[in-house]
Amino acid sequence: MEDLKTIEKKIETSDEQQLTVELDEKLPPLKSFLYGLQHVFVSNVWLDPIFVAAMIGLPFALSANLVNSIFIAAGLVTLLQAAKFVKLPIVQGPSAAFDSIMIAAGKANGLAAASGAILVSAIIVFILSVTGLIGKLKVLFTPVISGTVIFLVGISLSSFTLYEFLGGSPGEAGFASPAVLMMSIPTACIVLVLSIFGKGYLKSFSFLIALVVGNLIAISLGKADFGMIAEKPWFGLPTFLPYGNLEFEWTTFLTFFIAYIVAVIEAMGVYQASSTILKTEISAKRIRNGFAGESAGSMLSSLIGGFPTTAYAQNIGLLRLTGVGSRYPVMIAGIIFLVLGFVPKAGALLALTPSPVVGGIFLPAAATLIFTGISLLAKVEQSDRNYMIIGLSILLAISLPSFSTGLTGAASTFLSNTILIGALSSIILHLLFVNIPNWIGKGKEK
Repeated sequence: MEDLKTIEKKIETSDEQQLTVELDEKLPPLKSFLYGLQHVFVSNVWLDPIFVAAMIGLPFALSANLVNSIFIAAGLVTLLQAAKFVKLPIVQGPSAAFDSIMIAAGKANGLAAASGAILVSAIIVFILSVTGLIGKLKVLFTPVISGTVIFLVGISLSSFTLYEFLGGSPGEAGFASPAVLMMSIPTACIVLVLSIFGKGYLKSFSFLIALVVGNLIAISLGKADFGMIAEKPWFGLPTFLPYGNLEFEWTTFLTFFIAYIVAVIEAMGVYQASSTILKTEISAKRIRNGFAGESAGSMLSSLIGGFPTTAYAQNIGLLRLTGVGSRYPVMIAGIIFLVLGFVPKAGALLALTPSPVVGGIFLPAAATLIFTGISLLAKVEQSDRNYMIIGLSILLAISLPSFSTGLTGAASTFLSNTILIGALSSIILHLLFVNIPNWIGKGKEK
């Protein structure tokens, strides 16, 4: 059986073979736009707010504002991160770690308190970032923890992906129907075949080609609803404090702050994964700048009714599958997000893509994300302590949510969230098995 060092060497070789466009390589405008468009569709930043708004039962005006605010915050931060701050091809958007707690807050008429908690959490992380104090929290940024979190983001994304891919859950109307599978299966197959066996443009535009084909199939089946485009205005601005004046509640704040720290860990994992694929070192200053940029975007988002922004892990899968590692298309993606935020008709056109087509695109991206987590974990020191941290964290994260049914309040919010469970478990176990024993050992030496 191969050891982890052998696997790591193979992973590095694989990354070297697949990257065809380098980090700072500038591309012709049309290519940059099309690559940027791929990033927009793979990120699907509008799906989280639409899902949360539907679960809460928000009225149309607040739902539309939520989507627009997400586009604007994601666009501004994506553009600035790629151009000035962390300088990596990373798309920003709402973290899935916040979905369940936003839904819980919305159902309890607590969105004003949620916005206040997001703002305070973002301010704290911003201060920690610009002062450099966040670098002292090294326990949060080890490959053991970040690799586990990225792996679990892929696992968490996979359930959503299959829900979209199959057209819902068993018992729902249209589940795994011929029409649904006629859209999802060809879309996924095109991405897989072109990204694995394709060359040149076919490989680098595999997601966009699959998206066009999937949408054409949907139109031919009568599954595209153009009515929503006509309903949307041409121009719109987000509402300032749409849920009323900000409120502060300790319970809400602590829940969101924990989720925010998990999002920071997730972002660090994305930074590490992208730097591995791109074969570039990220300095401590760039990492601090990245965290500061994300928290500044979250502050803006909280004031206009949105979610916190974080680095999107699924777009790392796009880098690996297409071989396009340039950050310039990601800047274009940021500009596209901004346009979508201020032009609701354009956003509605984007949302026209049926769920099975979205699932077909996400399936290969989620699979690659899981492998990216494994590649980070392959770099950890081979020890029983690390193996136990990784194994227990993944076990708890995957198993505990099935036991959370029937719970209410904060316990239900926490225990139903795979990413939150995995991140906190890995942090606590790392402290217990690694950090505290090391501190005690150093104390005895003195």
